[in-house]
Order: sequence, then C-alpha cells, then structure tokens
Amino acid sequence: MLVVSYPNSELCSSQECNCKTAFAKRTKLHSSKVETGVSYEMVTRLASWSVRTFSLLPLSPSYSSRARFSAKCLNKGMGVDSRLLPNSTKSASFRLCNVSGYKSEILEIHAVAPTLHVLLVPGNPGVILFYKDFVEFLYEHLEGTASITAIGHISHTRKNWEHGRLFSLEEQINHKVDFIREELQNAEIPIVLVGHSIGSYIAIEIFKRFPEKVKYCIGLYPFLTMNPESKTQLVIGKISESRILSTALCYLIASLGFLPVPILRFIIRNSMAKSWSADAVDATCSHLSQYHVMRNVFYMAMTEFRKFAEVLDWAFIRERKSQISFLFGDDDHWGPLQVLEEISKQVPGIAVAVEREKHTHGFSCTEAGSLWVARHVVDLIKSQTSLTMQ
Repeated sequence: MLVVSYPNSELCSSQECNCKTAFAKRTKLHSSKVETGVSYEMVTRLASWSVRTFSLLPLSPSYSSRARFSAKCLNKGMGVDSRLLPNSTKSASFRLCNVSGYKSEILEIHAVAPTLHVLLVPGNPGVILFYKDFVEFLYEHLEGTASITAIGHISHTRKNWEHGRLFSLEEQINHKVDFIREELQNAEIPIVLVGHSIGSYIAIEIFKRFPEKVKYCIGLYPFLTMNPESKTQLVIGKISESRILSTALCYLIASLGFLPVPILRFIIRNSMAKSWSADAVDATCSHLSQYHVMRNVFYMAMTEFRKFAEVLDWAFIRERKSQISFLFGDDDHWGPLQVLEEISKQVPGIAVAVEREKHTHGFSCTEAGSLWVARHVVDLIKSQTSLTMQ
C-alpha cells in the first residue's frame, strides 16, 4: 500500500510553499477552513434559504432566464496572481455539443501539440462550470502538454434541453462513453481520466470500456460506496427515494430562480459560499436554481445509492492498480478514510493519498482548493508518464 499524506508543513518545496502562501494571503484563506463545496448538503441549505428569503423579498418573475445566466461564467479570466502559474492563464472555453442526441455542456482547453487528453468527469451535481478554475490550473501546470475537457452530466444543464427527462447513473456513464467514441476515439493520444466524487466511479467504468485507450485514472474525493455512519447520506437517500419529497424540495429550491441574480448571488455568497470563487457562485445561481437540474440530481443520487448495494469491481482495480490512484479528504463523509483502508486491503500497493488541508469534498468551489488539487493531479500524471517511459 502506498499512502501519501499531505499535512501543511510537508506539502511542497519551499518555492511552491511561498507561492501558496502568497495565494492564501490574497484570498484570505490561509488559516480558515474552506466550506463544503458542491455536494448534496447544499440542497437542503438552498431549500431553507428559499423559505426565509421569500418571506422577506418580493418575487421578480419577469427577470429573464438569459439575464440570470452570467456571461462571466463562460468568459471571465480567473484573475489569479500570475506568480502562481508557469505561464499566463489560458481561459477554458464553453460549448454545447450533441452526444448521442443529448445536449451536453463542455468546458475545454486545447493544447497545440498535446501528448495527453485529460477528461474530467464531475460529481453530482454534474455542473462543469464549478470546475472552471480547476481545468485552467490543470492546463497551466501541465504546461500546455495536454488538452483538457470537462463534460457535464445530461440534463445538469442551464437549459432544460431534455424536457424534464430523468437520467440514471448508468445512463450518465453511457453518456461519457459515447462522448469518447464520438469525439476522442480517433485521436491517437492517450486519455487520462480524472473523476470527482461519483465521477470517480464513472471514470473506473469508462476505464473498463476503454482499457487500451485510457492511460491513467485518478479519483478525487471518491464516492464509491455507501457510508452507514453518514446521517447526510441517510437523509438524502430517504428524500431521493420519495418522489413526493424530492419533487417538493426541487420546487422549493427552484423558487429561488425567481429572484434577481444580484439578490440570489448575495444570499449564496453570504450563507454558504463566503470563500467560493465567482464562477462557483455564478454556477449555483444559473444551474442549481433550475427545477430540472435538481430533479436529476436527486434521481441520479437514488440510482447511485441503489448501485452501491453491489460490490465494487475489485478484480478490475487489482488488474489495473498501477494505472489507478485516489485522493481522499481527511474529513469527507462521501469518501471516508475507512474506504481508503478497504481499498488498500483489497488492492495492496495501489496509490492512495490523503489531503489534510481542509479543502473538503467540494474543492473546485474555491481557487485555493482547485490549485492544490490541480498540482496533486499534475504530479500524479507526471509520475505515471515517467514510469511508462522507463
């Protein structure tokens, strides 16, 4: 078993630490704990806020949905201190594409002469705009040697392209497989899969479909099995299994979408997103206030929980253990350290690491978390590349 632990004092070289300190001072995060990010907890928070907010503020139903979606989500540069990056920042571009007939949100940066293609699979919610900073940091620290693509989940999109249809975990897996077949299959360069939360499970399933095409698979804060000690998972499981409860809660959350964006942004920023990036706040406003998105979040969660009644495919992970690694959080109920211990027991020698800087499960909601995890992923990719060249 290879376990890498990263406490504050041992994370990096002196040069890297100086960069990180400068970054922390600018964002005022050096000594404070980052709030939990994109996870199901925000659902209940949004619901409670909608009740409190609508008792105090007038509705604005005439506010256009187009105006509610900030263009800054798509085109804004990160504004990160240039000393933190090896080159000037290259912004990720946003586009819609058809994948087997489904409208899909794509965030990408193309390298001029890539040697790898990194495909990012998000968690649940599968809103790729939450990962904009992470995609850009990843590209910059790979120094332009890899193209980066993040693909969102079906119907976790701002517009209700699929007219209210609900999509299961298995359908989301097939969606990513179809994307590779339609857009990446003919490319000669290998693929590195990076999955976050349930995206880690999806990435492993993709790896099983493309064992020769995928070079490496990295799971970040992986959600791979149920945690019986998590009260949050228990509550979400009950809600997601009840169509009445999940529908009512989704309508309640969607009611926030009637508020003017500045007011909604103010509520989110001052309630649960005090240290979030502007892109993460905008993504919350534009996507998680949509009824169809939240219905799909709960439905996908229900199918995740049912799927995890099955045993993880340990045989495949053992077979490919040199090409798979995981990063766990020190205090993450979606991927607790008990799961790390079980993986290490079932697959001796697999590379696992523990992040102890309190960036938490929703690392991509903050620039500090995105930067730290991007550096970790790049180190893994470079180590794997050097091993395969020996």
